[in-house]
Amino acid sequence: MHSRMEPVIQTTNYFWLILFGYFALVLGFGSFFARYNKTTQDFFFSGRRFSWWLVTMSIVATGVGSHSFLKYSSKAYEHGFSSTMTYMNDWFFMPLFLFGWLPIVYYTKIRSIPDYFQRRFNSGVRVLATIAILGYMIGYIAIGFLTMGKTLEPLLGWDLYTLIFVVAIISGVYITFGGQTAVIFTDLAQGFILVFAGILVFILGIKFVGGWSIFWNALTPEFKLPLAHFNHPPNFNFVGIFWQDGVAGSVGFLFMNQGLIMRFMACKSVHEGRKAAAFNVLVLLPISTVVVSNAGWVGKAISVVTPQAWNTATKLDHVFTQVAYLITGSEVVFAFVIAAVAAALMSTVDTLINAVAAVVINDVYRPIVKNRDDRHYLRVAMIVSALATALGAVSTIFFNNFPTLYEAHGFFHSTMTPPLVVAIFLGIFWRRYNTPAAVATFLGGAILMWIGSKYPQIFISPFDHGIEFNPERPYSYIRALYNTVVCAGSGVIVGFLTTSPTEKETEGLTVWSLDKAREFFKGGVPNDSPGKPVEVTWRAVEKNKDEVRFSARDMNTMSAMAGDLVYLCDKRKWLGGLKSVHSVYGEPHDMDGVVYITNTQKESGRFDENIKLIAEKEL
Repeated sequence: MHSRMEPVIQTTNYFWLILFGYFALVLGFGSFFARYNKTTQDFFFSGRRFSWWLVTMSIVATGVGSHSFLKYSSKAYEHGFSSTMTYMNDWFFMPLFLFGWLPIVYYTKIRSIPDYFQRRFNSGVRVLATIAILGYMIGYIAIGFLTMGKTLEPLLGWDLYTLIFVVAIISGVYITFGGQTAVIFTDLAQGFILVFAGILVFILGIKFVGGWSIFWNALTPEFKLPLAHFNHPPNFNFVGIFWQDGVAGSVGFLFMNQGLIMRFMACKSVHEGRKAAAFNVLVLLPISTVVVSNAGWVGKAISVVTPQAWNTATKLDHVFTQVAYLITGSEVVFAFVIAAVAAALMSTVDTLINAVAAVVINDVYRPIVKNRDDRHYLRVAMIVSALATALGAVSTIFFNNFPTLYEAHGFFHSTMTPPLVVAIFLGIFWRRYNTPAAVATFLGGAILMWIGSKYPQIFISPFDHGIEFNPERPYSYIRALYNTVVCAGSGVIVGFLTTSPTEKETEGLTVWSLDKAREFFKGGVPNDSPGKPVEVTWRAVEKNKDEVRFSARDMNTMSAMAGDLVYLCDKRKWLGGLKSVHSVYGEPHDMDGVVYITNTQKESGRFDENIKLIAEKEL
């Protein structure tokens, strides 16, 4: 256990007033959106209602976690601009996500990633996937809490685990009661805050050292290289970063992060989800690389230009905090920057806590406790959220054994993601992949991964790309490649040796049968005729059938027929789809510009009187 230390950075009560004021604001914001949780569908997926731009900022806030600021700042301080390459891998795999995994999970209406494995294979594989995904998410939550503890440690001097306990309580409260809608809307604000704060640190840092030319000239030529050396040093090299952060990290984040998947499932359509993902990768991700790394570059320049100002005893995980303290020059600005890191923490952790609740309820609790009122499952989901928070806090003890957060996160990616990522990939893109092959991926892969960790010089060394052996952390970076290969190899070998599943068994569950997935989503053959949205006045009527009725003229404008799917949304675009519902077209009536909805739809959509709706056919 860590003992109490003297604060490295001195702060006043004013600083803490600002910081905790921010926390209080987030808590209130999250609690406000609790009123939108009427069902478990609302709590986990926000009713599949939001526009792409709202979900995009939420994705940024989730991806740029607090650990990103600290771990990439430490590597940027050590190795320079090549730290950005650890963050620029998503584009490589994004097409496979956009046109493979995303439409499958959306159209099949899966409640969780293990639910996909149930449909694609059987309940046994679902159990294995559930164990894997819960382990992944709890570990991710733990890293987030550890990060915040290390951020506050030099400010308070408290015992690290005391800090983690306090942070866990604050973070857990609003997600427990707010659900996915609270997550998305708090992330919208927090996403802007953390991006602005990261850019602010860069601007103030350059100003602190005396301008751009002084900053640039203070750095060595090697420090300015955009890519790390191919295979050295052993703890930070090109091939290791690619396999660990690119394949295991980025692919894991895109394909098996239940929290991220739930973000996309909160979009009103697959098309909106694709726009959110594309804009994130092409525009916001490059900005994010500078946001999370620049404190390390600035810290190195400060140590050269004004060495008397730099504390040489600064731990690598404290580089970001130290730089922010030196350059801000104002306790208000410093408090704002630290609050941004807190925002990043909450944005990542809230997503994962909500995702843990989704998996536990849908893949563990519902199959055992059946036929209960939806409000019962909602209450249990809130309890599970609280328990996930507590378990994540306890798990920080394990990750604190690593030298830095970057090493802890790298080990986590390398060991936790390969079995599940490989199983998802093969399940999506290989029709022959069957139940025995999936079991072999999880169990056979896990056994071979363990053997490799015990005898790295025998099993991992053939994959080392010439990286020198480090006895303290043997092949820590290249371990991701070995683990991915043995998991994939186990599944492929067993897949070829056993009977291929029938076309009926994989219908709608692979990229080769997306048309069937779309038919499942609609409940029939989709109507792909292009149409135009219409603006209508709504009227609530008493009826039992879950459908909406438009005039024949309005349906013709939308190229819609009875039985097609329709999306109704408040005309105020700045709400991002907060007030909306999905439904089915009923038989037309003769009053143009009017849509008849049920009282249940009125309540679910929270439609305001005298505010018109925009209606569009779902393709």
